[in-house]
Amino acid sequence: MPLFKSTYRIEQMDCPSEEQMIRLKIEPFESVLGLSFDIPQRTVHVIHQGNSEVITQALSDLRLGSSFQSSENVEEYASEEQITQKQILWWVLGINASFFVIEMGFGVLSNSMGLIADSLDMLADTIVYGLSLMAVGTAVTTKKRVAKISGLFQMLLAFIGFSEVVRRFFFSEAMPDFRTMIAVASLAMVANVICLWLIQKARSEEAHMQASSIFTSNDIIVNGGVIVAGLLVYSLDSSWPDLIVGGIVFGFVMQGAMRILKLSK
Repeated sequence: MPLFKSTYRIEQMDCPSEEQMIRLKIEPFESVLGLSFDIPQRTVHVIHQGNSEVITQALSDLRLGSSFQSSENVEEYASEEQITQKQILWWVLGINASFFVIEMGFGVLSNSMGLIADSLDMLADTIVYGLSLMAVGTAVTTKKRVAKISGLFQMLLAFIGFSEVVRRFFFSEAMPDFRTMIAVASLAMVANVICLWLIQKARSEEAHMQASSIFTSNDIIVNGGVIVAGLLVYSLDSSWPDLIVGGIVFGFVMQGAMRILKLSK
């Protein structure tokens, strides 16, 4: 579908409060991909798909003295904010994909449910960041749909993880290697702190970016839990702390999924 940039003059747009009113009014339209404001010139540029009639009517309803100025075809649209979002998401996607492989490998070798759980959480995040990349530059409704898919996927992963934890409680497993648990989880925590810092640099209020921030914040807590589990495995000479933390990890995954589903509304 072709893209258009329509320009409107808003006579009563004197400060950011009018800008916010306009955003709240027309950003929810699925056809609207982006907005840019020039308050001193009292103009707003709307990047959209299809005709501009619904946008013109919505602006008129605000009674801010809006008038349609012009409309032109544009080949593609990517604001500075969207370019920044994509760069950040590519970085965090790469970091999470790498640590999924690292933690899963060392989790299997060390027989640590905590590391395996953390690696699956990293896999969930990798898919979330991939979906978020698809959402950059799309309509608000699409961003919320992506957040919803992300939440449902995390919920599925949590159920699978809980099943494995229960299985290990009833069937004896070899003791996990606490040294590997602590070392790998510590590296993963550093990686997640870097990811969270990158995401927060974007300062985006959009649903798909907020979802990414929630996932990464949970991951840092999870990494700390795996480190504590490793210390308890050593001090208690038992595999139970590892299994308990594995269950708690999937509890965080489920909690994150619920928050994302709420956000997607």
